[in-house]
Amino acid sequence: MTETPWLVVGLGNPGPKYAGNRHNVGQMVLDLLAERTGARFSRHARAQAAVAETRLGVLPGGRPGPRVVLAKPTTYMNTSGGPVAGLVKYYGVDPAQVVVVHDEVDIPFDTIKLKSGGGEGGHNGLRDITKALGTKDYVRVRVGVGRPPGRMDTADHVLKDFSATERKDLPILVDDAADAVEMVFAEGLLAAQGKFHTRV
Repeated sequence: MTETPWLVVGLGNPGPKYAGNRHNVGQMVLDLLAERTGARFSRHARAQAAVAETRLGVLPGGRPGPRVVLAKPTTYMNTSGGPVAGLVKYYGVDPAQVVVVHDEVDIPFDTIKLKSGGGEGGHNGLRDITKALGTKDYVRVRVGVGRPPGRMDTADHVLKDFSATERKDLPILVDDAADAVEMVFAEGLLAAQGKFHTRV
């Protein structure tokens, strides 16, 4: 019997214009996960996404972690649901085995939070995924990008590149988020929450 994979989705907008935006941090995390495992992205034949198949994490006893499909939708953020639902159907993935990595304005820049289910917090990419899947019960790895300064609109904030100061620490943030994803597979969501929610 073929092992049903997990689906790990990194949210963002397509094209070089958006590549360094705060909104694209989810895709930055997936690029690092692919790099760590030697996986390469290629365009999926049935869904609007670039995908790479690999294994993530190390299980007790040194066994390799579960089979996963890393996916970066090639649509705009607000229409992420279609590609995600298409991949869920194609690979036969249960929504509970979907992990979405995304930017989060409601937590500070250098913070990682994880949860399963719950609201979308005004995040249009998540809202579209919830609508397409018909459930909120998927895992979210929330990568903090902080609130917009002053009276700046939230949309303007997430569609700007990280500041010069933030860019110095961005590799650490992306590395931590990739670690959090791997820990979900190696030790479970509760263990990952225990580690990343208590960090100072």
